[in-house]
Amino acid sequence: MMNYKKTLLMPKTDFPMRGKLPTKEPEQQAIWEEENLYQNLAEKNADKPLYVLHDGPIYANGDIHVGHAMNRILKDIIVRQRSMDGYNAPYVPGWDAHGLPIETALTKKKKIDRKKMTVAEFRQACEDYAWEQLDIQRNQFKRLGLIGDWEHPYVTLTSDFEANQIRVFGEMARAGHVYQGKRPVYWSPSSESALAEAEIEYHDKRSPSIYVSFSVTDGQNILEEGDNIVIWTTTPWTLPGNLGISVHPEYEYSIFRYEGKRYVVASKLYETVVEELEWKEAEIVTTVKGQDLEHVVTKHPFYERDSVVMIGDHVTLDAGTGAVHTAPGHGEEDFLIGKDYGLEALCPVDHKGVFTDEAPGFEGEFYDKANKTITETLEENKALLKLQFITHSYPHDWRTKKPVIYRATEQWFVSVDNMRDDLLEAIGRVKWQPKWGETRLYNMVRDRGDWCISRQRSWGVPIPVFYAEDGTAIINDETIDHVAHLFRKHGSNIWFEWETKDLLPENFTSSHSPGGTFTREMDIMDVWFDSGSTHEGVLAERDDVQRPADLYLEGSDQYRGWFNSSLITGVAVTGEAPYKMILSHGFTLDGNGQKMSKSLGNVIDPVKVTKQLGADILRLWVASVDFQADVKISDEILKQVSESYRKVRNTLRFMLGNLHDFHPATDRVETQDLQDMDLYMRERLNDLIKRVQEGYRQYDFSTAYQAIHHFCSIELSAFYMDVAKDLLYCDQADDPRRRSLQTVMYDAIVALTQLITPITPHTAEETWDYIPGTKTNFVQLTDMPEPVRVENREEVKERWETLLAVRNDVLKALEEARENKVIGKSLEAKIIVTVPEPAYDWLIQLRQPEKLFIVSEVAVQKSEAEAPNGEIAVVEVEAATGDTCARCWHVADDIGVDNEFPDLCGRCANVVASYSLEDLEV
Repeated sequence: MMNYKKTLLMPKTDFPMRGKLPTKEPEQQAIWEEENLYQNLAEKNADKPLYVLHDGPIYANGDIHVGHAMNRILKDIIVRQRSMDGYNAPYVPGWDAHGLPIETALTKKKKIDRKKMTVAEFRQACEDYAWEQLDIQRNQFKRLGLIGDWEHPYVTLTSDFEANQIRVFGEMARAGHVYQGKRPVYWSPSSESALAEAEIEYHDKRSPSIYVSFSVTDGQNILEEGDNIVIWTTTPWTLPGNLGISVHPEYEYSIFRYEGKRYVVASKLYETVVEELEWKEAEIVTTVKGQDLEHVVTKHPFYERDSVVMIGDHVTLDAGTGAVHTAPGHGEEDFLIGKDYGLEALCPVDHKGVFTDEAPGFEGEFYDKANKTITETLEENKALLKLQFITHSYPHDWRTKKPVIYRATEQWFVSVDNMRDDLLEAIGRVKWQPKWGETRLYNMVRDRGDWCISRQRSWGVPIPVFYAEDGTAIINDETIDHVAHLFRKHGSNIWFEWETKDLLPENFTSSHSPGGTFTREMDIMDVWFDSGSTHEGVLAERDDVQRPADLYLEGSDQYRGWFNSSLITGVAVTGEAPYKMILSHGFTLDGNGQKMSKSLGNVIDPVKVTKQLGADILRLWVASVDFQADVKISDEILKQVSESYRKVRNTLRFMLGNLHDFHPATDRVETQDLQDMDLYMRERLNDLIKRVQEGYRQYDFSTAYQAIHHFCSIELSAFYMDVAKDLLYCDQADDPRRRSLQTVMYDAIVALTQLITPITPHTAEETWDYIPGTKTNFVQLTDMPEPVRVENREEVKERWETLLAVRNDVLKALEEARENKVIGKSLEAKIIVTVPEPAYDWLIQLRQPEKLFIVSEVAVQKSEAEAPNGEIAVVEVEAATGDTCARCWHVADDIGVDNEFPDLCGRCANVVASYSLEDLEV
């Protein structure tokens, strides 16, 4: 009995390309680390142009979340692709290691009582905790398959970085961009520190909404004594700080009477106000221009002091009364107009949000709780016209999630006004993706106030300022250089450990300190100044990178954060933005588009995903979404991604299995000698390479991946490999048609493996190991594939696109015939295909057209008219006549043509005849 199965060139299946990513990926990563892949990559690309993607520093606190994973996977895709695309693309991961959250973590998680420690001791505990967290996060990132200089990251707490940050501060101070002053800043009572705009987020808050009357004491011949100017506010607690009322010079204001008293509001808001107050009998007496009300004096509603009327363009008619309660110590615009009118920045609230003795009657009360006491006091003084409650968007501390206030304190600021024009011009020289990012940052810089850079905390880089005996602040090149040198050598802890005199240059003197005594600033810098200085502390410090960076890539929240602070410090120090391009991504949401929250139970943990599915699945999800918008992720979405991944992997596995007997050095066929179908697939591979590379270069990773997926599942699996099976399994091993097919299949798997490397590096390396022939140890150390010239490429494409259109019509007809029980398997069919020219000519020129359609017999006829329903071919299907070959399963009329093999067709008999009888015996 003959065993024809032994004569079939079936694919090899004994290699372990079977998934199991959670197990295999750590093994692959260990090999990368052992072989020092990153260093090898750097050496390979050492002479190539630098492409620097500068990593925004992640905060060293807590496990990574899926937003972190998406951000750094995106960066890794870029770095890997650029490294294979003709660039030296280093990646230096970064960590932000100062700030309040680490202080809080020590208190809550480590149960450290900072009151029992010196500042230096507490700072050391903060540093130890930061390094501990960094190590945890570093391992979690490495598990995602990220390539980079993980052994030499940059960290904002290291002495070299801190020294560079001091120099940035000094450069900005020398240029006149840094000043000290008392003005309102965002203040967090919960953190007991000033905050920058980037540390503010908005949440809904329920607040009292009150209308208050200020009685006129000097009407400047415009108003009468006893008239009342009406204000509206949602922050009654700021009324102890009221020193004035602001009106718009160009608005018209109505003086109206109600129950014998006269009141003043903006005319356009008159109807709204009287409706809110339910004063139906109110009637307008006369109107005046806002500018005429300037210098009118009113009496504070519960203190014996004046509130003067001022004019300002910041007054709007969006809400309220058009007369704005002004407390210079509690608002930026209030402060500025108060400054113009010579008012002090009164702020009767301390660092804990508690009223001081500058607010008689409310001393010791927390500001928010005092709202009730203050409204009761207003009512007692008959100044409260109405009280209700509203829910509105209100600024909160992004760390503690508790409300913040505006509070005038002595702080250090960066003057944005001094450099605003330069900043806006620099923005215009940067490339933006998406394009709206330019408008967003431009508007933020155009409208932002000065940057408060001082913080009343312990864990951070000290502000390197000394004070003379008369209070003069000392910042000059000599002191900055000396402090920077000391910090580089000893670290910044010495600022809190050493005596002030030991921090100053030897024999330092100043005319402002005749006694030779100096003190130092004890505030630290805003952590955004830390991260905003990375262009100096990293790009200008390290030999493997350069400034400006080619790319900054972060979430869209960084327009007000890192992109913003880096721009300010970069322009101040170098005159240019520290980045050539900004690329931003959206936020990660759950499958329903909701924000992730542990309390809602909708959090996707990237560490858990890698353990269950593998990092390549998470990476593939990142590549498959439009990351420049908000993106959804859920278990169900990851399941879909896994299915998509499996299709690509199975395609790779099929090709590997059918290349087991192919040796590129001896078996490959030159391009000009390829069979026509193979030539077409070579050109389709060329198109794929172009599309994927263009997608990568444009940061359009979803287009790149979709092109790969489509090529694998449609062009390879559904067409090429489907047609190829008969040739691969049944022809002679060295048949020119088979070798031609294997050549293109070999080129395809090499190119695909290279193309998928940036997205799924673990799968790529595993595939690379099993590709036949001599090759580089790691696919990452190769270059991206290049298209191969195909002669008459347009003719080839036109011909095969037409033939594939005919094939689609045939497949539809075969499916209908199968449903109607005309045939079972497609090899049981004979088809009559009627097509117009030139499809007719191309079909009859095919050596074996039945292979294209996977049927047993094809008859081709020429049509004179177009096929119906927009099809190219009219297809008739009938059962093929003849017997079935026991080896290839084709129905043929030449079964038994070779008497030695009575159950085989002629083609199979010729192949089997090359085997010995011993091979064929069971």
